[in-house]
Order: sequence, then structure tokens, then C-alpha cells
Amino acid sequence: MTDPPPPAPGCEACAARDAVIAEQAGAIAELRSDLTALAGEVAALRRRAGRNSGNSSMPPSAGDLPGRQAPARRPRGGTGRKRGKQKGAPGSSMSWAEPGEVIGHRPCGACECGADLAAAADLGVARSYQQLEVPVPAARRVQHDLLQVRCECGKVHAAPRPAGVPDAAVSIGPNLRALAVYLVVFQHVPIERCQRLIADVTGAEVSAGFVHSCLASAADVISDVVQLIRTLITAAHVAGFDETTLRAGPAGTKKYVLGAFTERYPAFFPGTRSLKSFRDFGILPDFAGVVVSDRYQNYFHPGWEHVAGHQACLAPEPIREPLAREFRHAVLAGLSDVPRIPGPKHTTCQHPGRDLLEFCRERQAEVLRFTRDTAIWPTNNISERGVRPLKTQQKISGRLTSEDTTQDRLDIRGYIDTARKHGQDIMTVLRTIMTGVPWSPQLPATAPP
Repeated sequence: MTDPPPPAPGCEACAARDAVIAEQAGAIAELRSDLTALAGEVAALRRRAGRNSGNSSMPPSAGDLPGRQAPARRPRGGTGRKRGKQKGAPGSSMSWAEPGEVIGHRPCGACECGADLAAAADLGVARSYQQLEVPVPAARRVQHDLLQVRCECGKVHAAPRPAGVPDAAVSIGPNLRALAVYLVVFQHVPIERCQRLIADVTGAEVSAGFVHSCLASAADVISDVVQLIRTLITAAHVAGFDETTLRAGPAGTKKYVLGAFTERYPAFFPGTRSLKSFRDFGILPDFAGVVVSDRYQNYFHPGWEHVAGHQACLAPEPIREPLAREFRHAVLAGLSDVPRIPGPKHTTCQHPGRDLLEFCRERQAEVLRFTRDTAIWPTNNISERGVRPLKTQQKISGRLTSEDTTQDRLDIRGYIDTARKHGQDIMTVLRTIMTGVPWSPQLPATAPP
């Protein structure tokens, strides 16, 4: 676009023309700016509308939402996997076993000859059938009488209260309290539905306050075990870290639940994404192993002076070097294909993948550490699976109004997951809590490498 010729001296028409042209140029520049902004919004909306369960973390149920594009159907037989149970996967089957109860069924009525079968000769079992069945659950009232005796010397002795019986005339037993904690924490059942379920299944009427008291007492009993779990994670050679949001506290607020995980121990802490919360969690300040995490900057903070490294599996040297070289070339090719948008680093939204490419270029040693250490996982799947139940709980039960109760739930959840990873039965472990003698993991025989 060329500039118009200068107006002739004293020509009012030329001056008016130039004023109109200048006004139109300003309007065109403004329209271009608006068009650029709208193009960016349209591109963002297209990316958002194009997200589905096939290319993002959205659940499959979101594919039916209005305007949402369903994921492309995968061709049948493309993966080569058969339907159903896969080879090598653990399974269960019905097998004949020693019965816990045998019920005999004798023919009754009359024979065709008219004789009563009650007087017929017994010929033994003709055929047997086994069923796996559970007894119909029903709450029963148990009274504990503490008897007293008198010794020959004259001193009177009274029996102590059994474990799990509080110092109250009437209370609820450890089995029912363990069931309440199991339903709320592990199965994510809301408090009101937990009350209804217990009443429908067992016939016991319990209050919401009872359920909350079960959570508080369980968290109090296992507090020392939870601290032990955090210590064992801190002493581990490698640990995964992740965080997720959780609606907790007053309406309109949320917490960031920080999680630390090993293959046998998980721990949780509700806070924020600030360095203060990371310090209050109490693991990273003294952690001297390898951190497996996402690219969040707080995991790479220089304040974690004891950390040995980040993101760390095994690849023999002849295999590792060519793959590492291909990785470096792929990063460089990606950086050339996805240019950086000019502007401040922390406020300018970059093209999808640009930040990841820059991270891979700047922290190549951390990204490829897994190729040099056989004891470290190449992905953070353990941590991501560990925090996933928290989102499930939020979808089912909604907001947790009490921050203290949130911490209690997280401690119990970490304790249950630890017990499961050690092969313990969940209900048995919960009953040990309610009797005041909680299960605790054994300390490792030797220090980790």
C-alpha cells in the first residue's frame, strides 16, 4: 500500500480526502487486530471442541455432549488383541472346594405307588452342587460383661475392656465402623448414601455424625503409621510426584492435593501449588533420590538441594546412543516446525507442543536419565494412577466442606493403598484400626541402593 500524494496547497478537497484515508487506515488496522484475536479464539475453540476420550483425558461419557466430536472408530482387529481376558492376566475361576456348610435335601411327598417317601430307605447322596454364598448381613447387639473375681488373698480383679470397645455404655462395634470408613474413603460413597446403605444392608441406623467420627478416629489411630509411610518415601531411591485439584473447604475454593508415590507407598497432602505447600508436605526438602514428575517448575526448584536428579529404566549402550541421537534430532525438527510466539515466557500462550519441545531441549539429561538407570521408572504412571481416585471421589461425592476431614480422608486413603500394595485385605486392616492396633508396614531389611 503506497502513501497518497501530498495535497495541493490550499486544496480543501485534498485535505478532506487525506483525513478520510487516515481514518480508514486506522479502522483497517483495528479490524486486522480484531481479526487476529478472533482467529486465535476460533483456533482455541476448535481445539477445545475437538477434544474427546480418544485424544485427551476426557471420559468416554463426554462424547455425547452437544457439539462434541466423537473419537474416530478404531478398525477392528487392528491391535491384534482378542476380546476378554488377556494371556497372562490374573483371573479367578469357580472350583470345587471343601464346603463350609452342607445342607441335605431329602425327597418328600409320595411315590407313585402311594407310599410316603418319609419312610423310604436312605441310599446316600445322588448328586452334589456347590454355591459360593455370603451370610445375610444383620447388625446384632453384643453385650460385653466385664466379670470380676476375688483372689484367695481377698483382692478383687475385674476384666479389662476388650479392644475396640470404647468407654461408653452403648456404642457401635469395630466391624460396623470399619464398613463406614471403607464405603466413604475407598468406595467414595457420600455420607448420606453411606447411612442408607448401612441401614438397608445391615439394619443398623447410624447418623452422619457417626460416620464423620469414624473418619476422625481412624485418622488419629493411624497418624504414626502415616508419618512412617512419608519417611519411607523420603528415604526411597526413586519416587513419583503429582498433584490434582480437589474441591474442598468453603464454596468456590479448591485445594491442590500433592501426592508422593513409590511402588509400595503413597502419601497425600492438601494445599496449593506454592513452594510453601511443597515444603509443608515434608518429603521433597529431605528427599535424596530421583524425582519422577511432570514439568511443573516447583519440582525443579533449587531449594531441593538433596535431590539426586529428575525423570529417570534400562537401555543397553549400543541401543541407547542411537535412540538418544534420534530423540535430539526429533526435538530440533519439532522446534523448527513449531515456532515460538513472541512475548513474555510466562504470559504468552504458545502453540501446542512448543513448551514441551523447549523443555526436552533444555533438560535433556533429565528426560533421558531413564536410559542410564535400571532402578528408575521412565514414566510417572504410578503417581497418576495414585491421584486418580481423588477425581472419582469428587465426581461422586462433590465438595468436601471441611479441610480437616479432607486431610483425614487422604491419610486413610494412603494407608489403605499402602496395605493393598503389601497384599493386605482392606476390611481386615480397617478392623485393626478400629480396635486401636493398626497394621503397619515392616521396615525394609536393608537400606535402598
